[in-house]
Amino acid sequence: MQLQGSSQLPDNNPGPLAFVAGRALRPTSKVLPEHARRHNRSLVLQTLYRAGRQSRADVARSTGLTRVTVSDLVAELMAEGLLIETGQREGVRPGKPATLLDIDRTTFQIIGIDLSDYSTFRGAVLDLDGQILSRSDVPLAASTGADATALVFTLVQTLISQATAPILGIGVGSPGVVDLGGVVLSAPNLGWHDVALQAGLAARFPFPVLVANDANAAVLAEHSFGGAESDTMLIKVGHGVGAGLLLGGTPLFGSRFAAGEIGHVVVGTDGGDECACGKRGCLETWLATPRLDAKLAAAASSAVREEILREAGHRLGIALAPVVGALNLAEIVLSGPINLLDGPLALATIETLRSRTMAEFHGDLTLRMTTLGEDIVMRGAAVMVLSGQLGVS
Repeated sequence: MQLQGSSQLPDNNPGPLAFVAGRALRPTSKVLPEHARRHNRSLVLQTLYRAGRQSRADVARSTGLTRVTVSDLVAELMAEGLLIETGQREGVRPGKPATLLDIDRTTFQIIGIDLSDYSTFRGAVLDLDGQILSRSDVPLAASTGADATALVFTLVQTLISQATAPILGIGVGSPGVVDLGGVVLSAPNLGWHDVALQAGLAARFPFPVLVANDANAAVLAEHSFGGAESDTMLIKVGHGVGAGLLLGGTPLFGSRFAAGEIGHVVVGTDGGDECACGKRGCLETWLATPRLDAKLAAAASSAVREEILREAGHRLGIALAPVVGALNLAEIVLSGPINLLDGPLALATIETLRSRTMAEFHGDLTLRMTTLGEDIVMRGAAVMVLSGQLGVS
Protein backbone atom coordinates (compact mmCIF):
# COMPACT_ATOMS: atom_id res chain seq x y z
CA MET A 1 0.00 0.00 0.00
CA GLN A 2 1.28 3.48 -0.88
CA LEU A 3 2.56 5.26 2.21
CA GLN A 4 1.94 8.93 2.82
CA GLY A 5 4.29 11.06 4.88
CA SER A 6 6.85 13.81 4.88
CA SER A 7 9.12 12.14 2.31
CA GLN A 8 7.35 13.60 -0.70
CA LEU A 9 9.15 15.57 -3.40
CA PRO A 10 8.22 19.29 -3.49
CA ASP A 11 6.33 21.00 -6.28
CA ASN A 12 9.55 22.48 -7.68
CA ASN A 13 11.11 19.02 -8.19
CA PRO A 14 12.75 18.70 -11.65
CA GLY A 15 10.19 16.01 -12.61
CA PRO A 16 10.21 13.43 -15.38
CA LEU A 17 10.94 15.94 -18.14
CA ALA A 18 14.52 15.97 -16.84
CA PHE A 19 14.97 12.62 -18.61
CA VAL A 20 15.37 13.92 -22.17
CA ALA A 21 17.62 13.57 -25.18
CA GLY A 22 20.94 15.34 -25.00
CA ARG A 23 21.22 15.46 -21.21
CA ALA A 24 24.14 13.50 -19.79
CA LEU A 25 23.08 10.91 -17.25
CA ARG A 26 25.78 11.88 -14.76
CA PRO A 27 26.30 15.64 -14.39
CA THR A 28 29.89 16.60 -13.60
CA SER A 29 30.19 20.38 -13.88
CA LYS A 30 28.42 23.66 -13.21
CA VAL A 31 26.12 25.33 -15.77
CA LEU A 32 24.55 28.73 -16.45
CA PRO A 33 22.78 30.52 -13.57
CA GLU A 34 19.29 30.06 -14.98
CA HIS A 35 19.73 26.29 -14.84
CA ALA A 36 22.05 26.17 -11.87
CA ARG A 37 19.83 25.19 -8.98
CA ARG A 38 18.31 22.15 -10.64
CA HIS A 39 21.66 21.09 -12.01
CA ASN A 40 23.47 21.65 -8.73
CA ARG A 41 20.89 19.57 -6.86
CA SER A 42 21.71 16.76 -9.26
CA LEU A 43 25.44 17.28 -8.75
CA VAL A 44 25.10 16.88 -4.99
CA LEU A 45 22.79 13.88 -5.24
CA GLN A 46 24.90 12.23 -7.95
CA THR A 47 28.07 12.60 -5.91
CA LEU A 48 26.51 10.94 -2.88
CA TYR A 49 24.64 8.35 -4.95
CA ARG A 50 27.83 7.00 -6.51
CA ALA A 51 30.40 7.67 -3.78
CA GLY A 52 28.35 7.05 -0.66
CA ARG A 53 29.05 8.82 2.62
CA GLN A 54 30.71 12.22 2.22
CA SER A 55 31.03 15.37 4.28
CA ARG A 56 29.72 18.71 3.04
CA ALA A 57 33.33 19.74 2.38
CA ASP A 58 33.92 16.53 0.39
CA VAL A 59 30.87 17.26 -1.75
CA ALA A 60 32.02 20.84 -2.35
CA ARG A 61 35.44 19.63 -3.49
CA SER A 62 33.97 16.93 -5.75
CA THR A 63 31.43 19.18 -7.43
CA GLY A 64 33.29 22.49 -7.54
CA LEU A 65 30.38 24.17 -5.78
CA THR A 66 30.97 26.57 -2.90
CA ARG A 67 30.51 25.32 0.64
CA VAL A 68 27.70 27.80 1.14
CA THR A 69 25.85 26.46 -1.91
CA VAL A 70 26.39 22.86 -0.80
CA SER A 71 25.16 23.59 2.72
CA ASP A 72 22.06 25.29 1.34
CA LEU A 73 21.28 22.40 -1.02
CA VAL A 74 21.96 19.79 1.66
CA ALA A 75 19.53 21.51 4.03
CA GLU A 76 16.88 21.52 1.31
CA LEU A 77 17.46 17.86 0.43
CA MET A 78 17.42 16.80 4.07
CA ALA A 79 14.10 18.59 4.54
CA GLU A 80 12.73 16.54 1.61
CA GLY A 81 13.96 13.34 3.26
CA LEU A 82 16.41 12.56 0.45
CA LEU A 83 19.61 13.05 2.50
CA ILE A 84 20.48 11.96 6.03
CA GLU A 85 23.43 12.51 8.34
CA THR A 86 25.09 9.17 9.11
CA GLY A 87 27.51 10.15 11.87
CA GLN A 88 30.93 11.72 12.24
CA ARG A 89 34.20 10.85 10.57
CA GLU A 90 36.63 9.77 13.25
CA GLY A 91 40.41 9.65 13.48
CA VAL A 92 41.28 11.68 10.39
CA ARG A 93 42.77 14.89 11.79
CA PRO A 94 42.64 17.06 14.93
CA GLY A 95 39.61 19.23 15.55
CA LYS A 96 35.91 18.68 15.25
CA PRO A 97 35.22 15.65 13.06
CA ALA A 98 33.18 16.18 9.91
CA THR A 99 29.56 15.03 9.77
CA LEU A 100 28.96 12.55 6.95
CA LEU A 101 25.98 12.60 4.60
CA ASP A 102 24.37 10.01 2.37
CA ILE A 103 21.23 9.54 0.32
CA ASP A 104 18.51 7.92 2.39
CA ARG A 105 18.07 4.88 0.19
CA THR A 106 14.94 3.79 2.05
CA THR A 107 13.01 7.03 1.51
CA PHE A 108 11.43 6.07 -1.81
CA GLN A 109 10.73 3.00 -3.91
CA ILE A 110 10.32 2.69 -7.67
CA ILE A 111 7.98 0.65 -9.87
CA GLY A 112 9.82 -0.89 -12.85
CA ILE A 113 7.91 -2.60 -15.68
CA ASP A 114 9.23 -4.82 -18.51
CA LEU A 115 6.85 -5.37 -21.45
CA SER A 116 9.43 -6.93 -23.78
CA ASP A 117 8.71 -10.63 -23.25
CA TYR A 118 6.34 -12.17 -25.79
CA SER A 119 4.41 -14.21 -23.22
CA THR A 120 4.51 -12.25 -19.92
CA PHE A 121 4.48 -8.68 -18.64
CA ARG A 122 6.84 -8.48 -15.66
CA GLY A 123 7.36 -5.83 -13.00
CA ALA A 124 9.05 -5.15 -9.69
CA VAL A 125 9.27 -2.78 -6.76
CA LEU A 126 12.87 -1.56 -6.52
CA ASP A 127 14.84 0.53 -4.05
CA LEU A 128 16.94 3.55 -5.01
CA ASP A 129 19.97 1.30 -5.62
CA GLY A 130 18.05 -0.68 -8.22
CA GLN A 131 17.67 -3.75 -6.01
CA ILE A 132 14.44 -5.70 -6.45
CA LEU A 133 12.27 -5.83 -3.34
CA SER A 134 9.25 -7.67 -4.74
CA ARG A 135 8.01 -8.96 -8.09
CA SER A 136 4.81 -9.59 -9.97
CA ASP A 137 3.84 -10.62 -13.48
CA VAL A 138 0.78 -11.16 -15.64
CA PRO A 139 0.50 -13.64 -18.55
CA LEU A 140 0.10 -11.85 -21.85
CA ALA A 141 -2.02 -14.72 -23.21
CA ALA A 142 -1.73 -13.34 -26.77
CA SER A 143 -3.45 -10.10 -25.72
CA THR A 144 -3.02 -7.12 -28.03
CA GLY A 145 -4.32 -3.58 -28.35
CA ALA A 146 -6.52 -2.30 -25.55
CA ASP A 147 -6.45 -5.71 -23.82
CA ALA A 148 -2.66 -5.53 -23.53
CA THR A 149 -2.87 -1.98 -22.22
CA ALA A 150 -5.34 -3.09 -19.55
CA LEU A 151 -2.85 -5.75 -18.41
CA VAL A 152 -0.21 -3.04 -17.92
CA PHE A 153 -2.60 -1.09 -15.68
CA THR A 154 -3.37 -4.26 -13.70
CA LEU A 155 0.33 -5.03 -13.20
CA VAL A 156 1.11 -1.48 -12.06
CA GLN A 157 -1.78 -1.52 -9.58
CA THR A 158 -0.54 -4.81 -8.11
CA LEU A 159 3.00 -3.48 -7.66
CA ILE A 160 1.79 -0.24 -6.07
CA SER A 161 0.00 -2.35 -3.48
CA GLN A 162 3.31 -4.13 -2.72
CA ALA A 163 5.30 -0.95 -2.09
CA THR A 164 6.33 -0.27 1.51
CA ALA A 165 7.59 3.31 1.05
CA PRO A 166 6.47 6.36 -0.96
CA ILE A 167 6.79 5.77 -4.70
CA LEU A 168 9.26 7.98 -6.55
CA GLY A 169 7.84 7.09 -9.95
CA ILE A 170 6.88 4.41 -12.46
CA GLY A 171 9.26 3.40 -15.26
CA VAL A 172 8.19 1.23 -18.20
CA GLY A 173 10.31 -0.46 -20.87
CA SER A 174 8.16 -1.22 -23.93
CA PRO A 175 8.98 -2.96 -27.19
CA GLY A 176 8.76 -0.93 -30.37
CA VAL A 177 9.45 2.69 -31.23
CA VAL A 178 8.65 5.04 -28.33
CA ASP A 179 8.91 8.82 -28.50
CA LEU A 180 10.15 11.07 -25.69
CA GLY A 181 6.59 11.69 -24.52
CA GLY A 182 6.09 7.99 -23.83
CA VAL A 183 3.88 7.39 -26.87
CA VAL A 184 4.40 3.90 -28.32
CA LEU A 185 4.47 4.83 -31.99
CA SER A 186 4.67 1.24 -33.15
CA ALA A 187 4.85 -2.10 -31.33
CA PRO A 188 3.40 -4.59 -33.84
CA ASN A 189 3.64 -7.64 -31.59
CA LEU A 190 1.32 -5.91 -29.10
CA GLY A 191 -0.92 -4.36 -31.74
CA TRP A 192 0.04 -0.89 -30.49
CA HIS A 193 0.20 2.12 -32.80
CA ASP A 194 0.32 5.66 -31.39
CA VAL A 195 -0.61 4.43 -27.91
CA ALA A 196 -0.07 7.21 -25.33
CA LEU A 197 0.99 4.76 -22.64
CA GLN A 198 2.84 7.29 -20.47
CA ALA A 199 -0.09 9.73 -20.43
CA GLY A 200 -2.56 6.91 -19.77
CA LEU A 201 -0.61 5.64 -16.78
CA ALA A 202 -0.10 9.16 -15.43
CA ALA A 203 -3.84 9.80 -15.64
CA ARG A 204 -4.59 6.56 -13.79
CA PHE A 205 -1.91 6.70 -11.07
CA PRO A 206 -0.76 9.72 -8.98
CA PHE A 207 2.97 9.29 -9.65
CA PRO A 208 5.48 10.50 -12.25
CA VAL A 209 5.58 8.05 -15.18
CA LEU A 210 8.26 7.48 -17.83
CA VAL A 211 7.90 5.09 -20.78
CA ALA A 212 10.79 4.25 -23.13
CA ASN A 213 11.90 1.56 -25.54
CA ASP A 214 12.98 -1.60 -23.73
CA ALA A 215 16.49 -1.69 -25.22
CA ASN A 216 17.00 1.97 -24.31
CA ALA A 217 15.96 1.13 -20.75
CA ALA A 218 18.30 -1.88 -20.71
CA VAL A 219 21.38 0.11 -21.71
CA LEU A 220 20.66 2.56 -18.87
CA ALA A 221 20.65 -0.35 -16.43
CA GLU A 222 23.94 -1.61 -17.82
CA HIS A 223 25.47 1.85 -17.45
CA SER A 224 24.26 2.36 -13.88
CA PHE A 225 24.46 -1.15 -12.44
CA GLY A 226 26.52 -3.20 -14.90
CA GLY A 227 29.65 -1.08 -15.24
CA ALA A 228 29.23 -0.33 -18.96
CA GLU A 229 31.44 2.21 -20.70
CA SER A 230 30.10 5.65 -21.58
CA ASP A 231 30.19 4.67 -25.29
CA THR A 232 28.18 1.46 -25.34
CA MET A 233 25.73 -0.40 -27.52
CA LEU A 234 23.48 -2.99 -25.90
CA ILE A 235 21.88 -5.59 -28.16
CA LYS A 236 18.66 -7.00 -26.72
CA VAL A 237 17.57 -10.31 -28.20
CA GLY A 238 14.15 -11.73 -27.49
CA HIS A 239 10.97 -11.95 -29.53
CA GLY A 240 12.70 -9.37 -31.73
CA VAL A 241 16.07 -7.64 -31.86
CA GLY A 242 16.78 -4.09 -30.75
CA ALA A 243 19.63 -1.97 -29.43
CA GLY A 244 20.20 0.83 -26.94
CA LEU A 245 23.01 3.34 -27.46
CA LEU A 246 24.97 5.54 -25.09
CA LEU A 247 27.42 8.06 -26.53
CA GLY A 248 29.48 10.05 -24.07
CA GLY A 249 27.18 8.75 -21.32
CA THR A 250 24.13 10.27 -23.07
CA PRO A 251 21.28 8.16 -24.49
CA LEU A 252 20.85 8.38 -28.26
CA PHE A 253 17.22 8.30 -29.46
CA GLY A 254 17.43 9.46 -33.08
CA SER A 255 15.49 12.08 -35.02
CA ARG A 256 12.38 9.87 -35.13
CA PHE A 257 13.07 7.98 -31.89
CA ALA A 258 14.14 4.80 -33.71
CA ALA A 259 17.88 4.74 -32.99
CA GLY A 260 18.89 1.15 -32.32
CA GLU A 261 16.01 -0.41 -34.28
CA ILE A 262 18.33 -2.84 -36.05
CA GLY A 263 16.00 -5.84 -36.12
CA HIS A 264 14.77 -5.06 -39.64
CA VAL A 265 18.13 -4.24 -41.16
CA VAL A 266 18.78 -6.75 -43.94
CA VAL A 267 22.18 -8.35 -43.33
CA GLY A 268 23.78 -9.80 -46.44
CA THR A 269 22.38 -10.09 -49.96
CA ASP A 270 22.03 -13.87 -50.11
CA GLY A 271 18.38 -14.17 -49.21
CA GLY A 272 17.31 -15.53 -45.85
CA ASP A 273 13.93 -16.24 -44.30
CA GLU A 274 10.92 -14.02 -44.84
CA CYS A 275 10.36 -11.49 -42.05
CA ALA A 276 7.06 -10.31 -40.59
CA CYS A 277 7.82 -6.90 -42.11
CA GLY A 278 7.75 -8.40 -45.63
CA LYS A 279 11.49 -8.30 -46.38
CA ARG A 280 13.85 -11.28 -46.48
CA GLY A 281 16.99 -11.67 -44.40
CA CYS A 282 16.24 -9.12 -41.69
CA LEU A 283 18.46 -9.50 -38.62
CA GLU A 284 15.45 -10.73 -36.62
CA THR A 285 15.06 -13.71 -38.95
CA TRP A 286 18.58 -14.83 -38.05
CA LEU A 287 18.70 -13.87 -34.38
CA ALA A 288 15.29 -13.56 -32.68
CA THR A 289 14.78 -16.14 -29.92
CA PRO A 290 11.73 -17.95 -31.42
CA ARG A 291 13.50 -18.30 -34.78
CA LEU A 292 16.73 -19.59 -33.25
CA ASP A 293 14.90 -21.98 -30.92
CA ALA A 294 12.98 -23.47 -33.86
CA LYS A 295 16.12 -23.92 -35.96
CA LEU A 296 18.04 -25.51 -33.10
CA ALA A 297 15.16 -27.87 -32.28
CA ALA A 298 15.18 -29.13 -35.87
CA ALA A 299 18.99 -29.53 -36.02
CA ALA A 300 20.20 -33.11 -36.50
CA SER A 301 23.43 -32.82 -34.50
CA SER A 302 25.43 -30.64 -32.12
CA ALA A 303 27.67 -29.65 -35.03
CA VAL A 304 24.68 -28.35 -36.96
CA ARG A 305 23.42 -26.47 -33.88
CA GLU A 306 26.82 -24.80 -33.46
CA GLU A 307 26.83 -23.78 -37.12
CA ILE A 308 23.36 -22.24 -36.75
CA LEU A 309 24.58 -20.17 -33.79
CA ARG A 310 27.78 -19.16 -35.59
CA GLU A 311 25.80 -18.05 -38.63
CA ALA A 312 23.51 -15.95 -36.42
CA GLY A 313 26.57 -14.36 -34.79
CA HIS A 314 28.11 -13.72 -38.19
CA ARG A 315 24.97 -11.92 -39.34
CA LEU A 316 24.93 -9.85 -36.17
CA GLY A 317 28.57 -8.90 -36.78
CA ILE A 318 27.72 -7.81 -40.33
CA ALA A 319 24.94 -5.56 -39.02
CA LEU A 320 27.09 -4.06 -36.26
CA ALA A 321 30.33 -3.45 -38.18
CA PRO A 322 29.19 -0.18 -39.84
CA VAL A 323 27.87 1.08 -36.49
CA VAL A 324 31.13 0.28 -34.72
CA GLY A 325 33.09 1.90 -37.54
CA ALA A 326 30.94 5.03 -37.51
CA LEU A 327 30.77 5.52 -33.74
CA ASN A 328 34.07 3.98 -32.57
CA LEU A 329 32.27 2.22 -29.72
CA ALA A 330 34.22 0.89 -26.75
CA GLU A 331 31.85 -1.90 -25.81
CA ILE A 332 28.96 -4.03 -27.05
CA VAL A 333 26.81 -5.83 -24.49
CA LEU A 334 24.50 -8.73 -25.33
CA SER A 335 21.26 -9.23 -23.41
CA GLY A 336 19.06 -12.27 -23.93
CA PRO A 337 19.06 -16.05 -23.46
CA ILE A 338 22.54 -17.08 -22.30
CA ASN A 339 22.24 -20.53 -23.88
CA LEU A 340 21.83 -18.88 -27.29
CA LEU A 341 24.06 -15.83 -27.10
CA ASP A 342 27.04 -16.86 -24.99
CA GLY A 343 29.41 -19.17 -26.86
CA PRO A 344 29.60 -19.76 -30.63
CA LEU A 345 27.25 -16.86 -31.42
CA ALA A 346 29.25 -14.29 -29.45
CA LEU A 347 32.57 -15.60 -30.76
CA ALA A 348 31.36 -15.38 -34.38
CA THR A 349 30.08 -11.85 -33.76
CA ILE A 350 33.39 -10.50 -32.48
CA GLU A 351 35.36 -12.34 -35.19
CA THR A 352 33.16 -10.79 -37.88
CA LEU A 353 33.43 -7.34 -36.31
CA ARG A 354 37.21 -7.50 -36.21
CA SER A 355 37.43 -8.73 -39.79
CA ARG A 356 35.21 -5.88 -41.03
CA THR A 357 36.61 -2.91 -39.08
CA MET A 358 40.03 -1.28 -38.76
CA ALA A 359 42.04 -3.07 -36.09
CA GLU A 360 44.06 0.06 -35.36
CA PHE A 361 40.96 1.86 -34.07
CA HIS A 362 38.52 -0.92 -33.17
CA GLY A 363 40.74 -3.84 -32.20
CA ASP A 364 40.17 -3.32 -28.48
CA LEU A 365 36.36 -3.41 -28.80
CA THR A 366 34.82 -5.50 -26.01
CA LEU A 367 31.82 -7.77 -26.56
CA ARG A 368 30.28 -9.44 -23.49
CA MET A 369 27.07 -10.71 -21.93
CA THR A 370 25.22 -8.52 -19.49
CA THR A 371 25.54 -9.47 -15.83
CA LEU A 372 22.03 -8.23 -15.04
CA GLY A 373 20.10 -11.17 -16.50
CA GLU A 374 16.37 -11.00 -17.16
CA ASP A 375 15.90 -8.10 -14.72
CA ILE A 376 17.79 -5.67 -16.94
CA VAL A 377 14.75 -3.84 -18.38
CA MET A 378 13.03 -3.45 -14.99
CA ARG A 379 16.24 -2.09 -13.48
CA GLY A 380 16.67 0.21 -16.47
CA ALA A 381 13.13 1.48 -15.96
CA ALA A 382 14.18 2.36 -12.41
CA VAL A 383 17.17 4.31 -13.77
CA MET A 384 14.77 6.29 -15.95
CA VAL A 385 12.89 7.36 -12.84
CA LEU A 386 16.07 8.07 -10.87
CA SER A 387 17.42 10.22 -13.69
CA GLY A 388 14.14 11.98 -14.35
CA GLN A 389 13.22 12.67 -10.74
CA LEU A 390 16.56 13.07 -8.97
CA GLY A 391 19.09 13.57 -11.76
CA VAL A 392 21.15 10.53 -10.71
CA SER A 393 22.08 7.27 -12.34
